[in-house]
Amino acid sequence: MKLLEGKTVLVTGASTGIGRAAAIGAAQHGADVVINYHSRDDDAEACVAAIEATGQRGLAVKGDVAEPETAKEFVAKAVERFGKVDVMVNNAGICPFHAFLDMPVETFERTMRVNMHGAYFMVQAAANQMVAQGNGGSIVAVSSISALVGGEYQTHYTPTKAGVHSLMQSTAIALGKHKIRCNSLLPGTILTEINKEDLADTKKREAMEGRVPLGRLGQPEDMVGPIVFLASDMAAYVTGAALLVDGGLFVNLQ
Repeated sequence: MKLLEGKTVLVTGASTGIGRAAAIGAAQHGADVVINYHSRDDDAEACVAAIEATGQRGLAVKGDVAEPETAKEFVAKAVERFGKVDVMVNNAGICPFHAFLDMPVETFERTMRVNMHGAYFMVQAAANQMVAQGNGGSIVAVSSISALVGGEYQTHYTPTKAGVHSLMQSTAIALGKHKIRCNSLLPGTILTEINKEDLADTKKREAMEGRVPLGRLGQPEDMVGPIVFLASDMAAYVTGAALLVDGGLFVNLQ
């Protein structure tokens, strides 16, 4: 059963990690997929090749989500190639771990611009296109368990993920009249480029795994089913919701 058959899906930050898995997963479910990426040309090309290997069409559009014009260009090129936008998966994000007291202004501001501002402008650009089309749509924003809990070396990051979740709640209200659904995904600790260096510490990784009731850290592929569900018509009456996908980590934090 292909849950996204005939749809055009846009995914930001899709050259690696959760974005890449979501893009390929959407194609496996029958969607044509347009990916945004920042700098990894070879990885982006490989992602498009994997999309096309499913029999669907793919397109990569390079751009920095921190720049407002990137969102408009991303949506415009998707429409130019595939004629419409049905789903936006806002995934692009960074987390350069750093202590709070000496947080460089540049690190704080860059994290805000990519994670929060980037999400805002991508969602806005996709929503404007969906409104113009008149057929509704689905927006899925990848937030984080960090929207609900703190992190000593993530004081710049956790507020952005709380903001992304809040953005989905507000846009669900703003866009409901246009039949556009807005939901957030809250992954737990997922093995991606964003935390590769941090989890290279074996003892830290084992400690993290020990806190997860399912006994392992997440893989990007673990996010595909939840994202596809929220993007699909199976979630036709789901908007303003947050889906925690963390192996049980959050409920085991006491």
